[in-house]
Amino acid sequence: MRLGYRRAALLACSALVAGMVASPASARPVRHHHHVRPVAARAQDKQDNVRGEKAGIYAVMRADYARKHNAGSHGRRTRAAKRHARGRAALAEANTGGGLFTNALVADARRYIGTNPTKRRTLWCGAFVDKVLRDTGHKGGGNLALGYLHYGRRVSGPKVGSIAVMRRRGGGHVGVVAGVDSNGNPIIISGNHNHTTAVSVYPRHRVLAYVVPAN
Repeated sequence: MRLGYRRAALLACSALVAGMVASPASARPVRHHHHVRPVAARAQDKQDNVRGEKAGIYAVMRADYARKHNAGSHGRRTRAAKRHARGRAALAEANTGGGLFTNALVADARRYIGTNPTKRRTLWCGAFVDKVLRDTGHKGGGNLALGYLHYGRRVSGPKVGSIAVMRRRGGGHVGVVAGVDSNGNPIIISGNHNHTTAVSVYPRHRVLAYVVPAN
């Protein structure tokens, strides 16, 4: 009986040892290997992050510039609109005296309000006056605003239909006098006024001379 027990114990031990030898991996601890990205890939990730940050900064800067630029443009358009409105109101007030638009130069200049009949892109106030003069049968005065200081003959004040030659920063400006407001400032129709033909009240101290055609 004891021999039978011993034989059974030996067989069990042999089976256990055989199982350990047959599967050694099960006896070793499991190690988890972490995947490490190559150096070049990590460098590319860093560059992508830098580009993303720069793109975000530039987007904010562009939005801020656009907001400020649009606000400035809107302010300039609003101020120009107010000046035009004052000019139209003053012109209507001056016209109540009668006979304002009997002058041919004023009537011709007035029909171009809101347009650019010269087709020039820059410095076209003189070209506009030149066109109005030629339209009404007078000798043209050329394209230079300050050149009208030597055109025709001078008159002492803002006579309706006279040409006002004015100073401005970096040059001059010229237009046709359509009336005078209650403060004695000339109401002038001129080209290249905010990039169009417009009627506006100008401070009288800006006027260098008033001239009329000699013929």
